[in-house]
Amino acid sequence: MDPKVCMHTGQLYHPGDESLQREQLKCLDKLYEFNQARPSDLERKRTLLREMFAEIGEGCCIEAPLHANWGGRFVHFGRNVYANFNLTLVDDTHIHVGDFTQFGPNVVLATAGHPICPELRERGFQYNAPIRIGRNCWLGAGVVVVPGVTIGDNVVVGAGSVVTRDLPDNVVAVGNPCKILREADGRDREYYFQNQTIDPSLL
Repeated sequence: MDPKVCMHTGQLYHPGDESLQREQLKCLDKLYEFNQARPSDLERKRTLLREMFAEIGEGCCIEAPLHANWGGRFVHFGRNVYANFNLTLVDDTHIHVGDFTQFGPNVVLATAGHPICPELRERGFQYNAPIRIGRNCWLGAGVVVVPGVTIGDNVVVGAGSVVTRDLPDNVVAVGNPCKILREADGRDREYYFQNQTIDPSLL
């Protein structure tokens, strides 16, 4: 079967297929340009992101360096998404991220996996499953999201967590494997960090 179809249907395929690699290298050249752009050349960086990504909304900011298997070709960002340094997008299939979501440094969103069966792995097989992250989420530094995971809206994932299962809306989740710690609740409208109170005029 056509590996370009297998990439997005969860089937096993060879990522080293020559036709795939030719296309992938073009994407990686564009990613290289983005990472070499001067921090002050904001318009150039915005232009490159629009060329690189499947979709990218207004107000997005991605700090260099950005790492992406396909240079963002299968990545869909909403509006005002922020990504700190070293965001890694294993975008061998689609990654969807909602408006106002933020990523701490060294976050990894990995859509690609390899069979546990050693004979298949030795032959270079791979499969992909999409990742979906909702609106207004915050993934702390060093979070890893594995293939096929969906994260709901307004979710906070603690630093260093490994998200192996779906997370519903409005929760705080931490750990490896990541588990729900609690729901976001009324206290979160009173305190922003430990016992630091929120100015009511900000809400």
